[in-house]
Amino acid sequence: MTLIIEVNDLRVRFPVHGSPIFKRNFEYFTAVDGVSFSIEAGKTLGLVGESGCGKTTVGKAIIQLIKPTGGRVKFEDIDLVNLRAGKMRSIRRKMQMIFQDSYASLSPRMTVEQIVSEPLTIHTPLTRLDRRDRVLELLEIVGLKNNSIDLFPHEFSGGQRQRIGIARAIALKPKFIVCDEPVSALDVSIQAQIINLLKDLQQNFALTYLFVSHDLAVVRHISNQVAVMYFGKLVELTDNKSLYSEPLHPYTKALLSAVPVPDPDEEQLRANSWQPLLGDLDESSTTASGCRFFGRCGMSDVVSKQHKIDCRTIEPAFVDVGDDHWLACHLNSKCHPT
Repeated sequence: MTLIIEVNDLRVRFPVHGSPIFKRNFEYFTAVDGVSFSIEAGKTLGLVGESGCGKTTVGKAIIQLIKPTGGRVKFEDIDLVNLRAGKMRSIRRKMQMIFQDSYASLSPRMTVEQIVSEPLTIHTPLTRLDRRDRVLELLEIVGLKNNSIDLFPHEFSGGQRQRIGIARAIALKPKFIVCDEPVSALDVSIQAQIINLLKDLQQNFALTYLFVSHDLAVVRHISNQVAVMYFGKLVELTDNKSLYSEPLHPYTKALLSAVPVPDPDEEQLRANSWQPLLGDLDESSTTASGCRFFGRCGMSDVVSKQHKIDCRTIEPAFVDVGDDHWLACHLNSKCHPT
């Protein structure tokens, strides 16, 4: 097993109040709080959760688009957090990102050739003709016609623009790509095409993905492992099959229960056995000392009666509860802090 990405106790916080001139009286919002996981080479880790839980921030912090506040990020045993800018530049070509908004991520004033060849211009000594040939090759790989090379982003559909973004991401033959909700803004039929394209590229070029999404149905089709995130923390992490067949965390069960299934009997069974989410997202829970999911969980009374633990004040540990299935929930006795 070769690990290409190792994230240990990753933390990211942003200043929300204070004086930027005198650099004092700052208040901070913690977007990512102690996240740890690893990704095997050639595999896909799906990172799921509701909007605002910190998924995209994790992806950007890994490739150093956002500087982490704490923790470590290793890429092929290289510590990226403490890497100097000059050395980080040489690593950039091995790590790329596919952005969620396929229109905003493409400059409207640049042609497809200029967009896709930009990383080649920065990182390679190729001549203009060689770069054009490489762009034509990339367009063919992602399923676009050669005559697309001189067109502008507004002349394409959403799915075609995402293909352009994918072509740009693989231009330097990277090893690791952060896919930041690459299909969330697309029609269902187009989503399937892009997912199949990403899977084909992974197989043909030995790519490793961090696939960020809020859609568990999409993540199921592309991920080998799935990590569930809630308000800056991971609450469950396991392999694809285990997560969808035997979810353990109440939040994971609630997310899965929101995914429609074609079998009405199975749909009714899930509705009867899984607790729905209570209330709305509450940012004040990020500063609470206990479980951040407490205010929306319907199982806190069960924990209090069975384990004599107050979820409001005691935070569950994120531990391996068996078969490399990681969980942070007091419903499992192994998660009780020592």
